[in-house]
Amino acid sequence: MNDQVSSDVFRHAMTCFASGITAVTTYEERVPSGLIATSVCSLSADPATILVCVNKTASAHDVILRTRRFAVNLLSAEQLAVAKRFTSLRGPERFDPAHWQAGELDVPTLSGAVVVFECQLANVYDGFTHSIIVGQIMQATVNDEGAADCLLWHHRDFARTVQQAA
Repeated sequence: MNDQVSSDVFRHAMTCFASGITAVTTYEERVPSGLIATSVCSLSADPATILVCVNKTASAHDVILRTRRFAVNLLSAEQLAVAKRFTSLRGPERFDPAHWQAGELDVPTLSGAVVVFECQLANVYDGFTHSIIVGQIMQATVNDEGAADCLLWHHRDFARTVQQAA
C-alpha cells in the first residue's frame, strides 16, 4: 500500500481548487520585491492575521523575512496584466510605477486591488519547500467596487468569478 500521494497527483488535484491571485510585495532599500501567491488564507480575526505560503526559492522570500513587513494585494479580474507581468518579469521590473504606491507600512500597494492587507511579520513556520508566513494585518483596504470580481487561478489558468443574478 502506498502511504504517500505522488507530487504529480497532488499538483493535479490542487488545480481543482480555485484560488484568488495575490501579489505579495515589500520594499528593501526602496527597491520593490514581490511574487504571485495563491496559498493565502485568513488565520484569526483577533488579532487580524493572515497566512501566506511562500516558496523558499522565490526571490522575494528572504526579502520578506528581512524586512518583516509585506502587503497582500488581491488582484481584480481587470488586473490580469499585473499577474502576467509578475510571472514573466523578474525583480523590480515586475512593478509598473503607474499602478503601485507606498502604503501606510511603506510596502508596495496595488491601485485598484480588490483588497490590500498591509502586514507585519508575526511568525514563520517551516512548510518543507515553503515558509508559512503569518502576518498581523495592520492596515486593510477594501475596494468595494472591485470586490465583486477577483482574478482566480483554476485548472492551471486564469479565471474570474461569475456573479449570479439575485
